Amino acid sequence: MKIFKKIVLSLVLFFGLGIALLYIFDAEYILRGVRIIYFKGHTSVYINDYPYFDNRKIENGKPQNWAIHKNYNNVSATEKLQKTNNRLGTVAFLIIKNDSIWYENYAEDYEKTSKTNSFSMAKSITSALLGKAIQDGYIKSLDQPVADFFPQFDKRLTVGDLSSMASGLNWDENYYNPFSMTARAYLDDDLRELLLSLKVVEKPGEEFKYLSGNTALLAMVIEKATEKKLSNYLSESFWKPLGMQTAALWQLDSKKSGLEKSYCCISSNARDFAKFGKLYSNFGNWNGKQLLDSAFVKKSIEPRFKDSPQYGYGFWLSDFKGKKIFSMRGILGQYVMSIPEDDIIIVRLGHHREPHPEGKTFPADFYTYIEESYKMLDN
Repeated sequence: MKIFKKIVLSLVLFFGLGIALLYIFDAEYILRGVRIIYFKGHTSVYINDYPYFDNRKIENGKPQNWAIHKNYNNVSATEKLQKTNNRLGTVAFLIIKNDSIWYENYAEDYEKTSKTNSFSMAKSITSALLGKAIQDGYIKSLDQPVADFFPQFDKRLTVGDLSSMASGLNWDENYYNPFSMTARAYLDDDLRELLLSLKVVEKPGEEFKYLSGNTALLAMVIEKATEKKLSNYLSESFWKPLGMQTAALWQLDSKKSGLEKSYCCISSNARDFAKFGKLYSNFGNWNGKQLLDSAFVKKSIEPRFKDSPQYGYGFWLSDFKGKKIFSMRGILGQYVMSIPEDDIIIVRLGHHREPHPEGKTFPADFYTYIEESYKMLDN
């Protein structure tokens, strides 16, 4: 009995010391991660974690329904697509052809209006808000220095550098280290403090380097320039004009700080996410109204750097199958894939993705979704 008590006491002291050290080194956010992720049976972030965070509503207006194609769901998914979707836990899969839903499938308990985390697809939406802020006159251009809004930053750093992932900031983009900036940004309750501590350590505007901190800082710039919360600006700029079916949620760092996690975490559905694919395919025009400057859209879906053809301003780019493809992309295989030359949009939401094939800039499942969708359309 004495031995058992000693073991229990040792464990209590060990965990107590561990918790104390987390507070001493300002890493108590890890405890939040343990509670939200590990205690919920997960080992990493997951697509329906939004109820465990503070959120701000993105209000919708009058819904505009997608047209339904005359051949809606007449063709079944290919065997390879079915196997991929089952293996990776796809919960929503859409093929939109000629602005009409041609194929649609949901799994588990998900349906047309079910919310799921966008993860980094939110970066594309935040970049769209940058374009809108420029169009509305809140921000001068892509070349406006971030220092105009936050003077502590290097004057060479521009808002366009943040959108195109060319900031030179000392952000640690590590998804597996719980002490990394990326983990802190997801779990801590004061993202502003972290962002304002960043430094430019490489010359901005020179090369592509994917950093979530770029989009997170861009959110603070847009918020300060417009004097509006990002969720509210998104609602008035796009969510209402695009006729989204449902209101969405944007995760905050906390109610006290109130900053949207712009690099991730808009909870919405496949049909509504798809509308950003249509908006950009139509160069910012929506049913005859120019919601976003066409020149900005064109620039966004073309490479900024010759040596990094995979990225523009907020969007991933591919030439798979000889097609000009631009995509919104999230860490667990969230995609809105737009192929304007064939008037196709493919949306996939789900739990997992495959690794990157050697020498490729997209996960293997990205190519499968496109290839199998074309096979279905050919049939």
